[in-house]
Amino acid sequence: MISVTPSAVKKVLQIAERDGVPKILRFGVRGGGCAGLTFFWDFETEVRENDLVTPYGDLQVVVDPKSSTYLEGAQFDYESKNLLKAGFRFEHKGAKKACSCGESFSL
Repeated sequence: MISVTPSAVKKVLQIAERDGVPKILRFGVRGGGCAGLTFFWDFETEVRENDLVTPYGDLQVVVDPKSSTYLEGAQFDYESKNLLKAGFRFEHKGAKKACSCGESFSL
């Protein structure tokens, strides 16, 4: 299962509050990108029947079973050290290959 850093949880909760959306964050993996697989994340309105759910305080992180295999060892972080580098970042320690933009990977 993907891990979410405290700074990412804080920022996601701020966005959910600002936008008035449920505090459910879905992570998944799609085929594509220059390295083969692409991470995605989005707010979700409800937890699906087979979802794997990990609570992070007020935030529920959900992943479908198929994506969970690919997300094992991944981390979702938010960096805000300066304006040029502020933003969400995926890091996957198990990736054998990743594209230079950080958008896709392969296992």
